[in-house]
Amino acid sequence: MNSNTVEKIIAQNKKAFHDFFIDEKYECGIVLTGTEIKAVRGGKVNLQDSFCYIKNGEIFINGMHISKYEMGNIFNHQPDQTRKLLMHHIEITKLSNKVMKNGYTLIPLKVYLKNGLAKVEIGLARGKKLYDKREDLKKKAHEMEIKKIR
Repeated sequence: MNSNTVEKIIAQNKKAFHDFFIDEKYECGIVLTGTEIKAVRGGKVNLQDSFCYIKNGEIFINGMHISKYEMGNIFNHQPDQTRKLLMHHIEITKLSNKVMKNGYTLIPLKVYLKNGLAKVEIGLARGKKLYDKREDLKKKAHEMEIKKIR
């Protein structure tokens, strides 16, 4: 990241790191209408239970909640509609192959503004088993104890 890049995180999906192993991360643009981008700039985004899918060579995000813009009128957006993500066709093809062959899933990790443009970071994820989640909780608790001692 160079010195001219300004990045402001709007929303993060912390549960994704608890439920999945994130193998790769990708940055995507997102297609938004006028009232949607205003709501995003106001921080009215929720990524909980959202996911991405690929259909006909295009990538979409489903379940991302963008609250209605308070100053909007009758042309205000729908909060839970499916939105198109913007990526290079080659990257979408690679992701599609990994999802089909290796059983990965695409999870949105965070929404942020980068130089005034809304971006979504998606992760190529594998599901964690229950014992993996327990192991992570044990590690986190152990690290917290060490931190308290210091």
